[in-house]
Amino acid sequence: MFCNSENNTFDNKLITMRLTKLIILCFGMFVSAAHAQQTISAKLIDATNQAPIPYATISIDDYTGVISNDKGEFNITYNKKITSQDSLFISCLGYEQKHIAVQNFTDSIITLNAKSIDLSEVFITNKNYTIDEIMDKVKAGLENNYDFGLTKRKLFYRESYYTTMLKTDIDIKKSTIPEFNQAFIDSVLSAVPKNTDSHTEVLAELYGKIENGQPQKMDILKASRLYDKKNEVTFENYEDRFNQIVRKHVKRDSYFKIKSGWFGTKEEIDSTFFEDKQVDEETAEFIEQKKEQEEKRKANFLNWRKNTIHNFENNGFLAEDTDLNFIEKSRKYEFELLDFAYLNNAFVYTISFKPKRGADFEGTMYVNTDDFAIVRVDYKNVKPLRTFGLLGISLNEFLKEGTIIYQKNTNEKYTLKYADASFGQRVGIKRPIKIIEKNKNVKGRRKQNEVAGDIHFIVKNIDKRELIVFESNPITDADFDSFKEIADVTPTYLPQYDPEFWKGYNIIEPNQAIKDFKIIETED
Repeated sequence: MFCNSENNTFDNKLITMRLTKLIILCFGMFVSAAHAQQTISAKLIDATNQAPIPYATISIDDYTGVISNDKGEFNITYNKKITSQDSLFISCLGYEQKHIAVQNFTDSIITLNAKSIDLSEVFITNKNYTIDEIMDKVKAGLENNYDFGLTKRKLFYRESYYTTMLKTDIDIKKSTIPEFNQAFIDSVLSAVPKNTDSHTEVLAELYGKIENGQPQKMDILKASRLYDKKNEVTFENYEDRFNQIVRKHVKRDSYFKIKSGWFGTKEEIDSTFFEDKQVDEETAEFIEQKKEQEEKRKANFLNWRKNTIHNFENNGFLAEDTDLNFIEKSRKYEFELLDFAYLNNAFVYTISFKPKRGADFEGTMYVNTDDFAIVRVDYKNVKPLRTFGLLGISLNEFLKEGTIIYQKNTNEKYTLKYADASFGQRVGIKRPIKIIEKNKNVKGRRKQNEVAGDIHFIVKNIDKRELIVFESNPITDADFDSFKEIADVTPTYLPQYDPEFWKGYNIIEPNQAIKDFKIIETED
């Protein structure tokens, strides 16, 4: 007994020592990691007029960099040991580049001085080209200046969607189903929020040719969705109520005739709609259903965001048949050489463009004086891009504006560094509508039920997108083929803005609307 007790005591001491060492080791690793990972947050302003400076490039090295948002704010995180030699490099169009020692950085406001251009510096290496000669060289260099090949892009993408219901009217003229009355329809419409917004953020690596329409593969590293989940629950409740009414009054083998004025369509009813199958949550069937649903959600999210981001990459002046066609259809535009500027250690021509033959955009582009590559464009539409109105249906695409910035990659070719764009449209429908239930298996009249009325909806949507590419590195066909795309991430739901969610990651600093987003809790 004595020997066993002594052995047990020795074993317990040994275990305690090992646990203590493990805890100390883990604590040391945590402290080390916390020390290695640091974040700098600040705001850039003009030294003269104190105005915020948007779209400035802030970097620590060639691989760690961000862009300031439209308010001049930025947040940059680095994962390396900082020495006295490390500096924060800040560059922006029209401003002197600024170097700030990273060690002991505490400033929350950083001022930049406007860059004065000595024209003799520019003309030492450049001829006095006319605007037509400059534009000819810009067009001639499009194919060679930009990288359209296979690349791996590490990026952050944010999409914000704002919806305003300007009009929501349904006037019930006739209903053979008692529950489908004006009071029920009004209660549904009252639940529709007049103003909603949602925000999706994705940190990912995208593989493929940058050229429009080329296949892409994506690895989502992290994602979030910021929206009001109560809206989903509300409409689920109405959907359940609607389904109950239909099951009560509509026959299983019926079909619907949907008519609006002269137009009509036939809609069959899926017989499974009438099957109210209850599945035990603990059964293997239920678990398998949930697993399949989750896998489908992940695949759908990956494919949807992959295609959206790749399309947005090509939503500029390089793609053929683009809305932003001031290069492709340059004869429709008037160009003017305004000045010279300084951007990322290079001189650029500042050139304005505006419509002269019914074109859609005006703006300013910045062209490198050495290779005649367009390195930045600020643009805005001057008239609606598309309008449509026929038989009570209307569409007005009234807004498209944004900024596009390019920088060179390791191939010495230009690739997208940053893009933001806002798209706005207004959609309206003012039509009579009639839904008739028919059944050919019932003796007598085929018509079983009818709901008829007038609908009038007007919706305004604003879609704002932002994309920053942290790294863009050329890859081979073998690299692309060997990468296996796995859909294993769905966005984390956030009921309000959480600055901790992206802590430790480089992203685009959110705008004030996102920071202020918070679901207002209401009492039932």
